Amino acid sequence: MTKESNRPVPGNYFLHPGFIYVSTRPTVISTVVGSCVAVYIYYQRRRTSGVNHFQYPFIHEKDQATARYGNVAIPTLIHMMINDGSKLKYLEAQIFGGAYHPKLSTKDIGIDNIKIARQTLAQKKIRIVSEDVGGKKGRKIVFNTSADEIAVVKVNKLRKEDWYPYENGRHSDFS
Repeated sequence: MTKESNRPVPGNYFLHPGFIYVSTRPTVISTVVGSCVAVYIYYQRRRTSGVNHFQYPFIHEKDQATARYGNVAIPTLIHMMINDGSKLKYLEAQIFGGAYHPKLSTKDIGIDNIKIARQTLAQKKIRIVSEDVGGKKGRKIVFNTSADEIAVVKVNKLRKEDWYPYENGRHSDFS
């Protein structure tokens, strides 16, 4: 607990591509996306949340299905939240990422990642309360689950030191 607020001090977690994180305690979750998409889902009644970070929109081969694919990562995140006690009808979502920079890639995979996120959430009847998607810039995203706050910083270039563990004296201090 902090002396000032009597709220638990959040832990820190860096979410890598292809991973899913469901918060059962106050946590500051950070990730960095370019064409990838991160879907954040929040259940206000229990103040629990989860996030995924996927690189590709879909995979058809079940034996190769991982959370690197939106059609696997989003339903898995929803399933994990429901198993943790969330109620589907009260879930709210936010979508981040899906950038496309034609100088860096010939295919706009970001738009396909955005579409699969929107489609999957609509199929599950989960309301999207905000989005920060598309464009040419990458995003550094920081989720503070204890306050249900999200900070998005758009950047022209994702540098090595933007990835956890931070290098060159940088550290996560977003509590």
